[in-house]
Amino acid sequence: MTSIECLNSMLVLLAIVQSVPYLLSRIDLDELMKKDEPPFTFPKTLEEFEYAFNEYGQLRHIKTGEPFVFNAREDLHRWNQKRYEALGEIITQYVYELLEKKCNMTKETLPVDATEDEPTGFIYLSPDALSNPSKLLVLIQGSGVVRAGQWARRLIINQDLNSGTQIPFIERAMQEGYGVMVLNPNENYLEVEKSTKSPLPSPTETSDEPAEKRERKDDKEGKKKKEFYEKYRNPQRETETERIPIRENGSSEEHVLYVWDHFVSRAAAKNVFIMAHSYGGLSFVELMNQRESEVKNKVCAVALTDSAHNIWLQETTKSTQDWMQEHCRNWVSSPEPLDTTLEPMMPDCPRVSAGTERHELTSWMSFDSIFRFFSEFHAKEGEEAEETSNSVTTRSGSHKNRHQDL
Repeated sequence: MTSIECLNSMLVLLAIVQSVPYLLSRIDLDELMKKDEPPFTFPKTLEEFEYAFNEYGQLRHIKTGEPFVFNAREDLHRWNQKRYEALGEIITQYVYELLEKKCNMTKETLPVDATEDEPTGFIYLSPDALSNPSKLLVLIQGSGVVRAGQWARRLIINQDLNSGTQIPFIERAMQEGYGVMVLNPNENYLEVEKSTKSPLPSPTETSDEPAEKRERKDDKEGKKKKEFYEKYRNPQRETETERIPIRENGSSEEHVLYVWDHFVSRAAAKNVFIMAHSYGGLSFVELMNQRESEVKNKVCAVALTDSAHNIWLQETTKSTQDWMQEHCRNWVSSPEPLDTTLEPMMPDCPRVSAGTERHELTSWMSFDSIFRFFSEFHAKEGEEAEETSNSVTTRSGSHKNRHQDL
């Protein structure tokens, strides 16, 4: 090989080496790593999922006996999450069946005057919820995906039915002579599929928004969609839906107020007891803001568990705060032993430890303490009623004697 040929070869080799970074930059390594995302089609029953609750109320695989596994497929988090949500919907229906068959409760449709073509929700009532003359227990859950009868879906799936559902509270209450109402504060809307045809914007709508602003918004939405779907080679498109609110029950606060007006306030029970978890506590305080005198006249005691209420943000009255100090108790997540008195954060209700640092477990861990708290209040109410009755009798007798003397 001549020196000229050798020089040409070196130049070609140098050009190739120099072009390597450019060639590598053109290869999308993330694209090569992408996977085909499976379709979002999941079983419709526990049996099809191959899971069942054992004698201890624990969810176990029918064949292996193992607890539920979230990561059924590695590196497919969105698919695993959709699978978990599909199982959660089945769990919701399962708990409804327990309320109806195991606890003998019935559904009451909301609104009470709903028409056939409007969205509806429901609550559950024990047979004597409205007629029990003595005691009524009202259960209010927190926010999120949980529905009537549940405290925490995570506990139902990963721990057991006792810790995650309201069933033990309902059964204990019935054994102790309470009527029971199970509220459903997260059932606020009907979700329907959006129409594929989107109406064209009117001239006034397009002219009100500057073109630059529209372009920035479109770029932002496009980037969001790209980031959402870029993980998979053929990502599954989710159905777009819209929510139609349930009349007068469009939020947890509205729901609690509606149930109070149409059910609790009309119940025969002289003593109403309320248990509210997390956001349910906020909804109860909002009820007090709206119906203060009614609540004070009818409610005997309130047990809160890790309540999300805030008397400052919710602008409660001094009289409400004083009443809560006397009639409420909040079991909060804490490393301290169960029922240990904790420093107050606000001048509303006493705070005690729930004996756990896990928010979702506070209701279950406080189970016995809550019913003991209710029993003490009921006994005190009975003593006060007896004293009042004796006082009236004494006054009546003394008046009668004076009349006879005259």
